[in-house]
Amino acid sequence: MGESTLCSQSEQETILLGEQLAAQFQPGDIITLDGDLGAGKTEFVKGVCRYFEVTDLVTSPTFSIINQYDGTMAGGNPVKIYHVDLYRIDSPAELAEVGFEEMVYTSNAIKLIEWPDRAGNKMPERHWKISIEQDEADDNVRLITLHEPVSHEHA
Repeated sequence: MGESTLCSQSEQETILLGEQLAAQFQPGDIITLDGDLGAGKTEFVKGVCRYFEVTDLVTSPTFSIINQYDGTMAGGNPVKIYHVDLYRIDSPAELAEVGFEEMVYTSNAIKLIEWPDRAGNKMPERHWKISIEQDEADDNVRLITLHEPVSHEHA
C-alpha cells in the first residue's frame, strides 16, 4: 500500500514496468500520469496495453485527445482502455466537448490520463497516480513512482 518508486533505464524498460504494474489495474480504475513532455508517459501506456493484450498500435492521443483500445482481462473478459491526453485542453467547455466526464466515470474501462491537472475539479478524487521523472544525472533514466488510490471513507 502507499507509494513505490521503480527505475527505468530505457524506453523498453518503461514499457515493461507499465506491463508489470498493469496487473493491479481493474475496470473502473483511473490512472493519472504526470511527467514532462518526453518523460515516457506513452511508453508506460504501451506497457499497460501490452498486459491487456491490445493488438492496435498504441500512440499518443495528443491531437485526438482520447484514444480507445480493446483489451482482454487476465480471465479472458474484454476491457476497454482509454488513453487520454489533456495537454491541449484549455477550458471546461473543451473538456465537455471531448466527452471527458462520461468517459472518466465509465465503470467497464481502465482510464489512463496524461496532464490530469487540466481536468480541474472534473477529475475524480480516487485514482492511481503515476509520476515519471527524468533523472538529473542521466537523461535515459526515469524514476517511475506509483501512488495507490487513497480511499476517503470516514469511520
